[in-house]
Amino acid sequence: MPSDPGQNPQRPDSGRPDGAGGPQPNRPRRGLMPWVILFALVALVWVVATGSNNGSTQISLDQFKTLVENKDIEPGSITVSERELVASVKDGTTGYPPINGRAPQVVVQIAAGGLDYVLEELKPLGVAFYQKTSDSTWMDLLIGFGPIILIFLIVWFFILRSMRNAGGGPGGMLGNFGKSRHRVQTKDTVNVSFKDVAGVQEAKEEVQELVTFLKDPKRFQRLGGRIPRGVLLEGLPGCGKTLLAKAIAGEADVPFFTISGSDFVEMFVGVGASRVRDLFKQAKENSPCIIFLDEIDAVGRRRGGGFTTGGHDEREQTLNAILVEMDGFDATDQVIVIAATNRADVLDPALTRPGRFDRTVSVPLPDLEGRAQILAVHARKVKTGPDVDLARLGRGTPMFSGADLAAMINEAAIIATMADKDFVEMADLEEARDKVRWGRARRSHKVEEEDRVATAYHEAGHAVIQAKLEDADPLHKVTIIPRGAAGGATFSLPEKDRHGYGRKYIEATLRVLCGGRIAEEKKTGDTSSGASMDIKMATQYARAMVLEWGMSERVGFINHAGSDQREMMLPEKDYSDDTAKVIDEEIRRIVDGAYDDCTRMVSTHWDEIVAVAEALLKYETLSNDDVDRLMKGERLEKPTVAELLSQEASKTAPPPSSKKPAEDSGDDLPDIMPSPA
Repeated sequence: MPSDPGQNPQRPDSGRPDGAGGPQPNRPRRGLMPWVILFALVALVWVVATGSNNGSTQISLDQFKTLVENKDIEPGSITVSERELVASVKDGTTGYPPINGRAPQVVVQIAAGGLDYVLEELKPLGVAFYQKTSDSTWMDLLIGFGPIILIFLIVWFFILRSMRNAGGGPGGMLGNFGKSRHRVQTKDTVNVSFKDVAGVQEAKEEVQELVTFLKDPKRFQRLGGRIPRGVLLEGLPGCGKTLLAKAIAGEADVPFFTISGSDFVEMFVGVGASRVRDLFKQAKENSPCIIFLDEIDAVGRRRGGGFTTGGHDEREQTLNAILVEMDGFDATDQVIVIAATNRADVLDPALTRPGRFDRTVSVPLPDLEGRAQILAVHARKVKTGPDVDLARLGRGTPMFSGADLAAMINEAAIIATMADKDFVEMADLEEARDKVRWGRARRSHKVEEEDRVATAYHEAGHAVIQAKLEDADPLHKVTIIPRGAAGGATFSLPEKDRHGYGRKYIEATLRVLCGGRIAEEKKTGDTSSGASMDIKMATQYARAMVLEWGMSERVGFINHAGSDQREMMLPEKDYSDDTAKVIDEEIRRIVDGAYDDCTRMVSTHWDEIVAVAEALLKYETLSNDDVDRLMKGERLEKPTVAELLSQEASKTAPPPSSKKPAEDSGDDLPDIMPSPA
């Protein structure tokens, strides 16, 4: 039939070739049959529901006698059986209205063995009645329970059919659970190539060897070399592991089987292992090919650790199946397994040993040059202005992942679009950077004047201390506009990427963190919760100095941080109570020392802090150059936020009316302007 080819793609689990497995013309009838059965079931249910009560009213024998004495019973309508007495009531009888246009019926239930008593009671009434025999009783039972039995048989038929197909046949209720849920991609369906991957040059070179092997395997076999059976991509979230795998699919002219680790585990025990076997079987049949297991830590965690609910763990069975299948590769099997995870430390050692995942490719956060390259890749998709400096933007985005940078470019395009600009400017990119990292600026958030003053002196304390310390990161800008959960922020612009922390840099950072609380308290005479994040970061730095980095003379060159396997129900502690006391004292000493030093610096440079704080109250946002000029005693000559709003309002304000003097319009203008806060 012409419609058959269109039906085959809807059943990807079918293993039969097109046109095989039975006569084709029967398919439409088999598809119509369930609807016919469903209609019959609905009809039967309706018959049972409507036929069980044909307008009959159940009454007692005495009430029936009263109706007979009042001559309200139709003559010749009385029927008596072993179970009930049924009679029709005349039209117009009070309390027995017609139902569905038919005369109402009354029913008197007869208890077991009470038929003779009812017959004796009817004789004095002198009415004629018809007595049913036992054959009629069986017919009544068949009519009453027949539809229910038929419904039960039909449902049981469908259950048996589903159970018969559950043994693995196509279309069965359980037959597809053991099938792999992978997706097959080729370079025709993936529009990502190696030129779209930037910032991870070493990782790109390592996986490029896989593409070369799949295209020309004899080149490696000439010297007796063997390509790795498995490659593990390890890195923080958003660094480009999945993008790298898509680039491999785009470059290699081979099938690319992709599946997530969570797709193996199902509610039925043994399904994960079955899907693993099915995946590797299909991969071997389509070799050369690539298998990509995304988030493999979902099934590849270390066995035997942590909290388990029993001896038979579905996740462990799936992991065992993966281990066995990867060991079953022959030297001629051109199947490469690529896995990605951001928790390589929790993977089972049997999974990462040579012979299975031979090579671990690290996909780190991009460095300064890598961030500029990533920004250039994503900036090709948007229109940028002449003032955009991607190198400066890359320097101002330390610890940003590739996903963060892509989101930043997209946010900048959205911001420029909402402002009706013709292209994305540098200001849009900087606003997008702050939005991605710290949240959206809440310019409409109304802040009390006391809180504005406290926030201004808090941020001025951070800014001045950071500008005075040579070992701290250079200051970029400072603002008191609320952003995210913070009432204000002081932004730094690192000159280089830090792959490690020096002691001078950490001590300078601790003093910068303390500057906000000290300046705020000196101005207001009170402390607030605004320094909660500063306190948290200072404590984390001090704790790491003592526990991990060996920067405490009393604790020494010893690591007390423990391992971070995240498998234990209780935190690990491998040192004594006396050592814990020393650790607490050292953390307190480091933080207190930084606080005391910062207090002296705030007192020394208080006039500069006041100048910066008052400028923040007036302008709300200051750049690094503005802070330098204020610290030198210079004045800022630029419009305030209120002045900018007034200028914008004057452009869109209607012309003054002839009834009102023109000079009065300027007096009313400040009253209609919103607060700069």
